[in-house]
Amino acid sequence: MKIETDVLVIGGGLTGAGVLRDLALRGVAGVLVERKDIDAGASGANHGLLHSGGRYAVTDPDSARECVAENAILRRVAAGCVEPTGGIFVALPGDGDSYAADFLAAARDVGLDARPLEVKETLEREPRLHRGITAAVEVPDAAINPFMTTVANLADAEARGARVLLQTQVTAMRRQGPRVVQVTCLESHTGREVTIEARQVISAAGPWVDRIGAMAGVEIPIAYSKGSLLITNTRLTDHVINRLRPPGDGDIIVPGETVTITGTTSIRVENLDHLTTSAAEVDLLVDHAAQMLPALAGARFIRAYAGVRPLVAARSGSGSDRGLSRTFTVFDHEEDGLENLATITGGKLTTYRLMAERVVDLVCRRLGVDALCRTAELPLPGSEDGRPLDAGARIERLAAPPPGGEVICECEMVGRDRVEEILSRLSEAGHQAEPNALRLRSRLGMGSCQGGFCGFRTVGLLHRSGLVTGSGGNEVLIRFLERRWGGIRPVLWGDQLRQEQLLEGIYCGTLNIDGDL
Repeated sequence: MKIETDVLVIGGGLTGAGVLRDLALRGVAGVLVERKDIDAGASGANHGLLHSGGRYAVTDPDSARECVAENAILRRVAAGCVEPTGGIFVALPGDGDSYAADFLAAARDVGLDARPLEVKETLEREPRLHRGITAAVEVPDAAINPFMTTVANLADAEARGARVLLQTQVTAMRRQGPRVVQVTCLESHTGREVTIEARQVISAAGPWVDRIGAMAGVEIPIAYSKGSLLITNTRLTDHVINRLRPPGDGDIIVPGETVTITGTTSIRVENLDHLTTSAAEVDLLVDHAAQMLPALAGARFIRAYAGVRPLVAARSGSGSDRGLSRTFTVFDHEEDGLENLATITGGKLTTYRLMAERVVDLVCRRLGVDALCRTAELPLPGSEDGRPLDAGARIERLAAPPPGGEVICECEMVGRDRVEEILSRLSEAGHQAEPNALRLRSRLGMGSCQGGFCGFRTVGLLHRSGLVTGSGGNEVLIRFLERRWGGIRPVLWGDQLRQEQLLEGIYCGTLNIDGDL
């Protein structure tokens, strides 16, 4: 299959999705290719934190200023994906008083609205916090659902004529002189080769941008910094909680709708394709986060996961990469002799829209398009009314008569109507309809049982819809459960261990999924 377009976007994370939407809003034809499904990299393996800029105010003011501005913009244009929780930085005994003073001064310098809180008021707002906190500062942190945000960007882009090709991996680039004249891709689910000819190519492939660049003969300096995070089965705070000290391990706690997410680490890695979270990392994160929120020491953790930050201007050596800036970089590759390739990398989830704007500005100049960016003004689909994300609204939706009220996933309150709606959209777009695709678009399988109970119900719906047949359903279910198992294994103790023993009895002892009976 051959495709011709104005701009090819490589990477289906939040930045790539933002790039595609920005192009569509400017009237530029675009095609996006992603080797897996949406948010397969860092966009799907983060805190879900909409940074206020506070975390970087002292140590990385450029990144902090970007976060201050984009936090305000996304609260408007992506309101339906954002829960305005607010954030509190807390100091513990031994953290010292000087950093709190430096923090407030730095906040003023970067334009961050930061207000000191009395300890008593802080503990009234968040009674699970350590009773011995010595200082607290309020900031406008928030929680954002990255999957919803990516889906909304792609949906708007597609409605304006853009094209999205998932499960489509770039395998080669053909370069003639100063131009990439053809990009070859492979559809993993069909084995079909796709060739794309584009006037401009944008690489938004996250930590894989160096591999994409190498196909065009350019070198991009990237440090792979792994960050591991943990998820509890319940929501333990109402605010985002940060440690009032220089950024370190295990010092962020985010209320992510129905759960709590805590992290993170920063460890230099070389292998991007087989990320794991070690038992030592789990212990470290629990110990450090429990210093701020003691309830975490006895909490039930349902999952551990890790993502890779693509940090620009890598330093030699290994170990922590806390010193590398979290701001982003646009590579125009003109010094590399290329006039139609651009790379965008680095940055934060919070700055995805700004990152997209900057690289699309560059590409539009090359194309002679003078349309201005509109993504800071036009709300995403689902955010037009300005109402923020409300996790409790799912319960209201499930009050509808069956089949709308039939629950497929009790943990995350996902109804049959929602699942069937997503399946229909995936099928219409030619994308693979399978349990993990549903998870990314609905939170199905993200709760305490990690897909154990909703998995077989979902496969039943796939059978009923004719999307899987015969033994194919069993294979789909096994792949889904094995994928969830990878994140369960590092936190397998206590109640979560008992949960897995129950599921083992159901699937192996009763349903004979492994065929051993």
